[in-house]
Amino acid sequence: MITRALTILKREDGMTTAEYAVGTVAAASLGGILIKLLTSQGIQDLIMNLLQRAFGSIFGA
Repeated sequence: MITRALTILKREDGMTTAEYAVGTVAAASLGGILIKLLTSQGIQDLIMNLLQRAFGSIFGA
């Protein structure tokens, strides 16, 4: 009886599906965070400043 219970507990059926689900949730969460960051005015200003300085040093403006 105990060995049968341990065998059932050790089985990993369905683990792959659970791992895909966790990976999907993590990817969606990261995407949401990136969208929130990139649409904020502070980050947009930072990126614009960075690009202006980079192109200014390349083209001498």
